[in-house]
Amino acid sequence: MGADSSKNRERPTEGQEDEHFSSGWHGFLSAMGLSIPATLCRIAPPALRLGQRRMLQGNSPDIPEHVLRLAGVGPDKLRAEWSLPEFITMFLPEFPHRTVPRHGHFQVLGYIAKGSFGPILKVKDKAKHTTYAVKVIPKSEILRLGVLEQSKEEVIVQRQVRHPFVHDLQDCWQTQRHLYIMCDYCSTGDLYTYWQMIGQFTEDTVRIFAAELGCALSFLHDFGIIHRDVKMENILLTDNGHIRLADFGLSHRLERGERAFTICGTIQYMAPEVLSGGPYNHAADWWSLGILLFSLVSGKFPMPPEPDHCSMLRKVRSFPYEMPLSFSPPFALLITELLCKTPSRRLRTLDRFKRKTFFHGATFDPALLQRRPVEVILELRERPDRAAKARRGLTLSLQPFKGFDYDSLLSPPATPATQLNADIQSHTAAAPLPGPAFPLQPDQDKRSHREVFV
Repeated sequence: MGADSSKNRERPTEGQEDEHFSSGWHGFLSAMGLSIPATLCRIAPPALRLGQRRMLQGNSPDIPEHVLRLAGVGPDKLRAEWSLPEFITMFLPEFPHRTVPRHGHFQVLGYIAKGSFGPILKVKDKAKHTTYAVKVIPKSEILRLGVLEQSKEEVIVQRQVRHPFVHDLQDCWQTQRHLYIMCDYCSTGDLYTYWQMIGQFTEDTVRIFAAELGCALSFLHDFGIIHRDVKMENILLTDNGHIRLADFGLSHRLERGERAFTICGTIQYMAPEVLSGGPYNHAADWWSLGILLFSLVSGKFPMPPEPDHCSMLRKVRSFPYEMPLSFSPPFALLITELLCKTPSRRLRTLDRFKRKTFFHGATFDPALLQRRPVEVILELRERPDRAAKARRGLTLSLQPFKGFDYDSLLSPPATPATQLNADIQSHTAAAPLPGPAFPLQPDQDKRSHREVFV
């Protein structure tokens, strides 16, 4: 794509190359929220001929310490010599650096949602005639927020797990300015959309979701992986209405006996031990499952979200979590054991989970569970208000495509604006839940990523 077209492109003069490179770096650092005086950006032509660019000289600009640390720069000064490969190698080997494929390899079909760091796009692989969801993450955002190791952890985890009820990672790579994470595309959408549409599910339907989620969590926990963001928005649905647990952006592997301490997740799903800053382990995911199942059947969360984790923790510690009278006794008992505030006493293993009376006569075999479609999901999928519910009141337009730099890797949308808007409305999947969510905070702990989880 880029190689063929570059042959006919006029080669810039040395002065033009200097100016282009200087402005490019100034734009990159500006995207990270860093203000750098123009006098600091000087390029020495001899250094260019040697393949090294001298970017910044003099006093260091005011750059956050965690950004300097992740970029391999000491906090006392900014490195004088910079070269582009450094912003590729720091994301290796988890994100392989790809050369640009032939023009038109991918076609952008729609804008699925706004992710935590960048857009999630619906794309078509023209060679395979297959549709995927691609998360596009600017490297500048990763460095600005200090979540380099966590971005790597996400793809490490997803590469290692393959399960019928876990969303599959198909590929991931990096270009000059972006990271790309490509997964299967689930056109049916996410569980939160259908919960909004129906108001509440029957216990018979929730029994299927609970069995599938229990299998997925147990599988991850057997590998030592804690998900840390189990919620309806992260549960995608297949064409037959069965679940796929998605979004491993906050997941982490805990070795035997390890505990986590980072406050992260979506606040109304967070276990009390997570809200308090730990220590916590995989039992926190089972609490989140309890909140999810309670909400699916009752039509509302046990407690509304608070604006911060301290307020939420006070409410959670004092809240009795009484079961509504509409719950059947077996379901009420299941939820009571999942929402036990003491992690060591909480229902937190698949063996205990599937022996509960609520699952009497139910199967936990993935093949048997998926044999029959979830009829209520298929019915709701055909309702004309599904697209509006999926948008969560947000206006999804072509704005994300205007001026968006795909590093020449993704071809621009080929459909007219009207057709693309229609496509967005008919295929919109999960968007972030309104309300507080707590990602990993770079200034929360100055220790290394590994030490945070010890």
